[in-house]
Amino acid sequence: MKKIALPVIFASTFLAALPARAGSGYYLVSLYENEGEKTIDFKSWSSFADNRATSTVPELGVSYMPNKTWYTELSANWSKHGASAWETSAWTWQNDFLLTHGQYPLDLALHTNLNKNTDSSSGVDFEFGPAMQTDFDRLQVNANVFFERTYRSSQVSSTQMKYQWQGKYRWHPALEFGVLGFGELGSWSNWSAGAKQSHRMGPVISGSFRPGDGGNDSSNKTAVRYDVSYVSGKINAHHASVFSMRLQYAF
Repeated sequence: MKKIALPVIFASTFLAALPARAGSGYYLVSLYENEGEKTIDFKSWSSFADNRATSTVPELGVSYMPNKTWYTELSANWSKHGASAWETSAWTWQNDFLLTHGQYPLDLALHTNLNKNTDSSSGVDFEFGPAMQTDFDRLQVNANVFFERTYRSSQVSSTQMKYQWQGKYRWHPALEFGVLGFGELGSWSNWSAGAKQSHRMGPVISGSFRPGDGGNDSSNKTAVRYDVSYVSGKINAHHASVFSMRLQYAF
């Protein structure tokens, strides 16, 4: 089965511009049809402005795929402000559903994500939308369109629209490389002016391997997967670059 794409101090104004939930703004939503697989999933993103680090947000999660259609993951984010200790900043619950299983040229999945910041005034963010993938020989192309709305918040909110895309050459299972991008367009029914939109793109490398057997034992379901990217552009009209990494241990 093909892989389905499903995958904090510079200045107060810059911090306010960072998305409340950075998951789909810095990691490609991806999903594997691996029934029964469990993973330990570590992610971390760091933003940079004027070549100085302004924030680092690590995330740790556990996932499970009980059948070939449903993928679920629960994770926690941490943040640190100045000299203070690390503290939990948000909980997320991701559920993705594979709608196709390789029988069409374009694979499709429905992505959903529920995010609750520990700050009681931030409300609850719900994100959903299609994740798509197709292949041209060794070239894998992903395109995702997501919608997000905040509930139980003191501030009035509208449904926001965002996107992800990636083109990646699968040179070797342990080394794949390409380009990916992220963006936030504003309200889905009335996009923000171009100067206020967010668009970022840059290089990505990824791969996977099976520890201990050189990848030759097909019965070995244990695997390590990695993704590393560096994108540059705008975050809510502020110029910035973001380094992201993801490491998964599957068993």
